[in-house]
Amino acid sequence: MATVQYHAVGRRKVAVARVFLRPGDGKITVNGRPLDAYFGLESLRVMVEEPLRLTNTLGQYDVVVNVSGGGTSGQAGAIRHGIARALLKVDPEFRPVLKKAGLLTRDPRMVERKKYGLKKARRAPQFSKR
Repeated sequence: MATVQYHAVGRRKVAVARVFLRPGDGKITVNGRPLDAYFGLESLRVMVEEPLRLTNTLGQYDVVVNVSGGGTSGQAGAIRHGIARALLKVDPEFRPVLKKAGLLTRDPRMVERKKYGLKKARRAPQFSKR
């Protein structure tokens, strides 16, 4: 018996999230752990649930996520992007709502590379008169 499953990939900074949406009762699992156990901050949990809340599908789908790379904030952004893309496959009617909220756009901001002669990307060494 094959169940319907929607798959999408979300990215943010260096984090990559593979998202699977299955009809269910609203459980969100990240790397085999519940959402509450994986993300300590409430703001990150709210961020992950945002696409489901905007489309009024919060309790209708189980979300299984495999995420790797980056930190917690980047991973939460990648999961949000992936859920939004998967919801488009569920129903293309969600596109205007998700697009208006800016959830379908891949955030292009990345860490700037370190330049030689500097301490960081732009931070110059401390000036010394002698």
